[in-house]
Amino acid sequence: MRGLRVRLWQAGLLLGFLLLWEWASRTGRIDPFFFSLPSAIAQRVWRWFATGEVYPHLYITTVEMLLAFALGTLLGVVFGLWLALAPAVAAVLDPYVKALNAIPRVVLAPIFTLWFGLGVLSKVALGVTLVFFVAFFNTYQGVKEVSPLVLQNARLLGAKPSHLLRHVYLPAAASWIFSSLRTSIGFAVIGAVVGEYLGSAAGLGYLIAQAEGVFDTTGVFAGMVVLMAFVLALDALVGTVERRLLVWRSKEREGGSA
Repeated sequence: MRGLRVRLWQAGLLLGFLLLWEWASRTGRIDPFFFSLPSAIAQRVWRWFATGEVYPHLYITTVEMLLAFALGTLLGVVFGLWLALAPAVAAVLDPYVKALNAIPRVVLAPIFTLWFGLGVLSKVALGVTLVFFVAFFNTYQGVKEVSPLVLQNARLLGAKPSHLLRHVYLPAAASWIFSSLRTSIGFAVIGAVVGEYLGSAAGLGYLIAQAEGVFDTTGVFAGMVVLMAFVLALDALVGTVERRLLVWRSKEREGGSA
C-alpha cells in the first residue's frame, strides 16, 4: 500500500505540473513559442510513433548505447583488474589515468567525429570514454577491497594466481561492477545522445538538434520526452536484473553461512 501511495503521489504531481503548464501556455502566462503545450507535445510524440518516424532513430541510439556500454564495461573491467593486480604498473600509470578522467568528455565529441565520421563509431567512442572509467574504478576498488586474510588463507591452501583471480578477485570485484551497471547505462545513453546532438545523421540526439535548428520547440520537447521514456525503460530493465542479482547474492550468502 505504501508503494501504491507513492506511485499515486508521483502521478498526481506529474499531472498537476502538466495541467499547470497547459493552462499557463493557453492563457498567455508563458509564451507557447518558447515552452510549447503538453497537448501539442503529446500529439507530436503520438504522430512519430504512429507513422514510424521515430523508430529508426531509436534503433540507432539503442545500438550506439549497447555497443558503448559493452565495450566500455569490458575494457574497464580488464584494465581495472590489471592495474589492481599490478601495483607497480598502477603507480606508473596513475597520473595518466587521472588526467584522462579529468578531460570533459563533450570536448572529445568533435575529435571523434573528425576521426570516425558522423556514423555510429564516433558515438560509440564517446560513450566508451564515459562508461570505461565507471567500470574501471569500480573494478579497481573491488579488487583492492579483498581481505588480506582471505588471500593468505587461499595461498596456504595452495591456490595459484589463476585460482585467486577466478575464486577471490573476480567475485569481489563483481559486486562493485554490478552495482555500477545502472550508472554505466546512463552514461552510455548520454554519450550516444550528446554525440548525435553535436553531429550525426540519425538518432534521438539528431532528432532534437534538427527540431532546435528550425526553432521547433514542440519537436525539441517531444524528443526529450521520448528520450526520458527510453532512459526510464532502460533503468527499469537494469533494476529488474539488479533485483534478481541481489536475490542470487543473498541466497549465496545464506548457503555460505549454513
